[in-house]
Amino acid sequence: MNLDLIAMHGWAGDQRAWEPWRQAAANRGWSLHTGERGYGQQTPHAPHWPGAGGAVLVHSLGLHLLPAELWSQARAVVLLASFGSFVPPGPSGRSTRAALGAMAKRIHQGELAPLLDEFLARAAAPGRLDQLALGITQEGSDAAGVTRLLEDLALLGHCAGLPPAFPRSVPVLIVEAGADQIVPAASRALLRQALPQAESWTLDGIGHSLLGPPLIGPVLDWLDQGLVGPGPGAKLQKSARPAAPAHG
Repeated sequence: MNLDLIAMHGWAGDQRAWEPWRQAAANRGWSLHTGERGYGQQTPHAPHWPGAGGAVLVHSLGLHLLPAELWSQARAVVLLASFGSFVPPGPSGRSTRAALGAMAKRIHQGELAPLLDEFLARAAAPGRLDQLALGITQEGSDAAGVTRLLEDLALLGHCAGLPPAFPRSVPVLIVEAGADQIVPAASRALLRQALPQAESWTLDGIGHSLLGPPLIGPVLDWLDQGLVGPGPGAKLQKSARPAAPAHG
């Protein structure tokens, strides 16, 4: 049975990071369609369902970059290194908000390239930077791309809770990076609180990027057991967690 997947990258990423997922999905007879924000040289576009809906995979800020109309046909959602509110409320969020302000200032001062190098190195850690899809840093960003980066950096500072159109009645898998240097632990906890019915995996010693090949099989198995095996609309069953680190 074919299953349509829609995937959305996070801040400073692009759709090419999902290519290993596309290939793995194709091996199962599934289709994966990606959204693209257009921070670098990739043409921006919003994804859409080719059929009657399917599963949504999002990484970090990607949760807030998808159009509202897409969520209405989602039958399951996988949230990778995501958050309930990127800036936690109260005193614990002050350092995060200050860091976002400093990043915006550096971009306005023309320091985008070194800023992205530092950000992506932290996103990859403790894995290697060369395991990431680095299109935006290798190809550069034009004025429109820089504007989108700044707009979405501001979005990081203001988005709180789930998008209003998020489908709360469908099965959800939350995958947390235990060694995440981008999303604060308090922000990850807020996501679990917002979705108490979700299944949650925490990968100890793994960094924020969370798109590497070791994670692909377990996530697709999770979907396979719930949306393909038992049939559409069935409750997703628990599957094995990744046996190897998911760096990259």
